[in-house]
Amino acid sequence: MKLLLIEDEKALADPIVNYLKQEGYICETAATFNAGSEKIALYQYDCILVDISLPGGNGLDLVNALKKAKTKSGIIIISAKNSVDDKIKGLDIGADDYLAKPFNLAELNSRIKSVLRRRNFEGDKEIVFNEIGIKPDDQVASVKNATLTLTKKEYDLLLFFIMNKNRVLTKETIAEHLWGDDMDSSDSYDFIYTHIKNLRKKLMDKGSADYIKTVYGMGYKFGE
Repeated sequence: MKLLLIEDEKALADPIVNYLKQEGYICETAATFNAGSEKIALYQYDCILVDISLPGGNGLDLVNALKKAKTKSGIIIISAKNSVDDKIKGLDIGADDYLAKPFNLAELNSRIKSVLRRRNFEGDKEIVFNEIGIKPDDQVASVKNATLTLTKKEYDLLLFFIMNKNRVLTKETIAEHLWGDDMDSSDSYDFIYTHIKNLRKKLMDKGSADYIKTVYGMGYKFGE
């Protein structure tokens, strides 16, 4: 799962990012209104954490822009402003949740998981695609109730495929979603083939059908 944290206080942003990365998320950051706006325009995120008070603008305007663009991203407002008016306005314009500073990082993680379930999995704690099951909160996948032994990237790849089943995903889209800013210095996406090959083998070894299809000249599609 890929997150964007738009927060100008480095002393707060750093521990949030470190914690979320330890929890298995890809987490990118922006410290100003303009930087956040640019990231939102260029990339896709599963969930965006937005502070209200930002250098150069108001975080609520970013939420407004996201909703007008009909984003599929979950949106959580994080702010020191704990007034009822700010909370109501943020939720009214389309934010999924509101968390007042200071907050417990475990609570933030719980809120993120809840938003992702509602946004992507209709609130279910387990995703089922034919014989494949995934429990996102536990980051566990199985085939016919037999647990799969996957690397972190293989698990993330499987989840990304199922979230986008029957859609063609380019190598660039897959790499950007699973590696985030770390892909900026890469000039090749050939390593994605290796991850897909390994994931396909592990799925089929457990009795899964082969759902990963190569769409020549375009990318990959997961589906029947």
